[in-house]
Order: sequence, then C-alpha cells, then structure tokens
Amino acid sequence: MPHKIRIGSRPSKLALAQASIVRARLAAQIPAAEIEIVEIRTSGDKMTSGSLADVGGKGLFIKELEQALADRAIDLAVHSMKDLPAILPDQFRVASVPVRENTADILVTRDGSTLAALPAGTRLGTSSPRRHFQALKLNSALAISILRGNVDTRLARLADGTFDAIIIAMAGLKRLGREHDVKFVELDSRDFVPSGGQGALALETLADDRGNELDRALSAINDARAFYETAAERAFLAAIDASCTTPVGVRAVVERDKLALAAMLFSPDGARELSDSIREPIAPDLAPAPAQTSGKRLAEKMLARGADALLRPQ
Repeated sequence: MPHKIRIGSRPSKLALAQASIVRARLAAQIPAAEIEIVEIRTSGDKMTSGSLADVGGKGLFIKELEQALADRAIDLAVHSMKDLPAILPDQFRVASVPVRENTADILVTRDGSTLAALPAGTRLGTSSPRRHFQALKLNSALAISILRGNVDTRLARLADGTFDAIIIAMAGLKRLGREHDVKFVELDSRDFVPSGGQGALALETLADDRGNELDRALSAINDARAFYETAAERAFLAAIDASCTTPVGVRAVVERDKLALAAMLFSPDGARELSDSIREPIAPDLAPAPAQTSGKRLAEKMLARGADALLRPQ
C-alpha cells in the first residue's frame, strides 16, 4: 500500500498553486507515494482589512502550519519564503528551496503606465511599508492606501476602480498564470529592492526529520542557487533584527563566482533611507554557511553606518 505524504498549505489560490508545484516535483521523485495537500486556514487568512503589522505580522501566515507540523498532522509546509520570519524556532527548518521565480515587484495599472508617469493623486494600493516608501521616493504625488487580500482580490480592486494602480510581486502573478491578463511594468530592482525571499518557496519540516525518503526527495528538488541566495537574505534580516514592520528590502544574486547582495532600509516614517551593497566570492559548493556570513557582513556594514538608529529611532 503506498505511503502518504501530507503537504500543508494555506487555502488561497496562490498558496494552493504553489503547493501543487511542490506536489508534482515530489511525485516525480517518489512516484509510489500518495501525496495529499492539506488546506490549513491561518490567522492571516482570516484578516480581510487593516495592517498585518498591527496584529502580529508575517507570523500570522505560518503559525497554524507550524503547529500542524509539530502535531505531525502534516509532513511539510509550503510557504512563500518572504512570509517566513528570518529566525525559525529550533524545532523547524527550511529543508528545501525549489528554483526561484522572478523576484521583481511590478506596477499594475489599467493602461500600463510607468510609476513616474502616474499623475498627482493617483490611488496606489499596497500593504507593504517598503513598497510604499520606495514608490513615494520615485513619485511623491501618489495617494497610497493599504491594499490587502489575495492576488485576485487585489486585481479586482484595480479593475473596479477602487485603486488606479497596485504593486504586487511578479512571482505570484506568474504562478497563477495571470501575467497575460493585466497590464504591468516591472519595477527596477535598484529602486525596488524586493523583500528578502521574494520569488522563493520555503519547504519547512521538523528539524529532526532527516535522512528519510521525503528528506531525500526534498534535497533532490532543492535548488542550490536559490537556497544560497535566500540564506544570505535571511541572515541579513536576522542580523538587523528586522520584523514584519521593518521597511527593508534585500536581494542576493549568485553571479558566476560572486554573490551580489544589496539592501535598502527606510526609517519608520519613510523620511530617511539607507542603501548599501557588497560583492563577495561564493562557496564553490554553494554551502549556505558562507552565504549567511555575507548576509551578516552587509548587515554589520549598514549598522556601522547608522541603520539601527534609522530603523529604531529613540
């Protein structure tokens, strides 16, 4: 009788699309297994308005999934990496990071306008403080309001005229197969340094679940480059003690034998900004420890330039 593998996923259309990607890749590695997607509604899914930062932040999208892992009700959880806190409790680990999708933010409008061309008073929707401040830096005349909900909900609020423009991640649009349904402009990553982990999936398991058939399959579908890049980004976020309220972007890119790592921070009110970058040799085998060291090194460089005072003014 085939054994069962249970994948935990939030019930949103995007989350289920991402879990289905993982199921298909695991099925190719363990064809005899019965692989089931278990839908788990999180605290974040129950919110329909307001700011996540006010009620617990990114952890609202993962705590019920982690509880299911702890209870062994599921064998692994699939997350958008950017929803995962930079430091996990000791009982959990990121076991695998599949090939990463496009990391860019995109501006979606009804006519394909660029950000700089949007007229004064344009109603721009985003729930991210980082995107809010990055947008105002390039066009200070925008009227920005909080926009929450899944990708379909956000696109619907643009289509019905509630907003004139929205900023979302390209990765979500592509995974839903909706990139041909809307008009958008990809935002330059030099101006819109994305959230740490954007475009990547995190496959989380219990830390002690190693060496079994599922662990071997997760290793087989892991992309070493994506794991390396996200390890650097998460180490940076941990070193600056970033939370869900921190307006910060960080992006690591493996470039042949170098790791290019760039970050952009804003003060809580968006009035001040600090950016920096480094390029360092990569580990030949893309082992994550050197990536984490690079992330910490960029954090230390920016902290020495006053990042802590900027992020947490007295």
